[in-house]
Formats: sequence, C-alpha cells, structure tokens
Amino acid sequence: QSLLLESGGGSVQAGGSLRLSCVLNSDGYTTWCMGWFRQAPGKEREAVASIDRTGKVTYAESVKGRFIISEENDMNALYLEMNNLQPEDSATYYCGADPVNMPEAWVRRCPANGRFNAWGKGTRVAVSS
Repeated sequence: QSLLLESGGGSVQAGGSLRLSCVLNSDGYTTWCMGWFRQAPGKEREAVASIDRTGKVTYAESVKGRFIISEENDMNALYLEMNNLQPEDSATYYCGADPVNMPEAWVRRCPANGRFNAWGKGTRVAVSS
C-alpha cells in the first residue's frame, strides 16, 4: 500500500479546472512539508507547489495565479486547485512528502525542486487546446 495516494486527474479543455487530492496514509508518520510535482513524457520533473506547517506556500512561476495548494487534517491531506489549465500543464502529477515517525525528526524545510523522499503513483492530467 502506497504511503501517498493521489486522485482527481482527468482530461479537460484549455481554460478548465481540476482539483487534485492526496492522502497521506499516516499510520504513525508525520511530515513537515507536502507538495506537488509533475512530469510530462520526455521532460524533467518540475516542482509545482509546496506547503509547510507554518503555512508557507511556494509555487512554480508557471502556475502562479492559477494553482492553489492547501492542506488539512494535520498534513494528512493535500489539495491542488488548478484553474485556467493550459496544454503545457499536461503531465502526471505526483504528491510528495518527507514522512518521519515523530515530529522531533522533522526537517523543517521543504525540499528543493520537489525532491521529496516519498511520493505516490501519480494522477494524470491532460489538457487539450
């Protein structure tokens, strides 16, 4: 069973919206930061957005003003509201986290470039023009 499970992907036309969800199968794990990254075929992984326990959010320049990241339930659920989607947003989206088994073990920062220690199987987003 995957520690992280994404859902909400699909196919939309340009200008449309999707909301991605991710559940952290906590089972004793906790994380300081969660985020989303994406990867399109033939392209490198791209960090999309992250959020930490202070509420600090970070977005890729390419999605600022269009995407909104949020979390709830003590960082056990993560969401990505994606608006005004464009064909270049088409990719598999992954939810990431740095799970540890106690808060004392938190690394109190989000990893650079979306390089989380754990991620789910991804959910696919396809945007047609």
